Amino acid sequence: MIRDPSAKTSAKAAPKKAAAKKAAPIKAAKISAADVAKVPAGRKGIIAVAPPSFRRERALIKRGVWPVAGCDEAGRGPLAGPVVAAAVILDPDRIPRGIDDSKRLTAEEREKLFDKICATAQVSVAVASPARIDRDNILRASLWALKRAVMALPEAPRHVFVDGRDRLDTACDCEAVIGGDGIVLSIAAASIVAKVTRDRLMCALAQDCPGYGFEQHKGYAVPEHLDALDRLGPSIHHRSFFAPVAAARAKHMPWTVEPVQDLFSVTEVEVQVEASVEIDASVNL
Repeated sequence: MIRDPSAKTSAKAAPKKAAAKKAAPIKAAKISAADVAKVPAGRKGIIAVAPPSFRRERALIKRGVWPVAGCDEAGRGPLAGPVVAAAVILDPDRIPRGIDDSKRLTAEEREKLFDKICATAQVSVAVASPARIDRDNILRASLWALKRAVMALPEAPRHVFVDGRDRLDTACDCEAVIGGDGIVLSIAAASIVAKVTRDRLMCALAQDCPGYGFEQHKGYAVPEHLDALDRLGPSIHHRSFFAPVAAARAKHMPWTVEPVQDLFSVTEVEVQVEASVEIDASVNL
């Protein structure tokens, strides 16, 4: 019996090929910031989050829409200090490497990228003070600062990407992107500029109002800040209508707290009836 040597070789190679397919490495899929939010907290393992890209900006450039700006703010949540908004127009030919959502970067990385962004891109910053926040509320003050930052750019943009769900009332098209600082590169650059600028402002306020630790927590409601607020009372840099600040003001400066009228309280009303009016009870009504 004559055996075909090629058949024998192919039979031996088949299991090897199957094993090779099983051993082939699996390519990691890119996961957006929105997908990461859907992953249950109890799941273990490392999730690779894709960095923001310049894809949306390039799509507009191909359509002839330029300049394109991204804007973001820093400081909505703190109890003290301003809200800082930034707008950035990146140069497509000189985009610094490493730009990401400011919350994913260390303070040192943000500082280095801040200098690179300011050296290569068009940048503007606007600030909404605690007084404006008290007057308008935090959302309106933030949107006001974002609009002012866009208007302050050296070159008027033709399209604006803004982080969040609220569009800005700008002269050009404005597109709101939820989680935009982790998706759109221009917004990520603006988030870095806004965060670094605000952190520097809070360090300066720490020298003006020592004891609160602004240089450490940047005005956020951490235990150290709440303890200082309870011990010292609010400063001129605190936001009056945020609950912990209002409680500290009521404790240290009760004369500044206006009493709230109870709309459901019963008040006595004096009614005068003329004695000359007689009512005949026998009349059938």
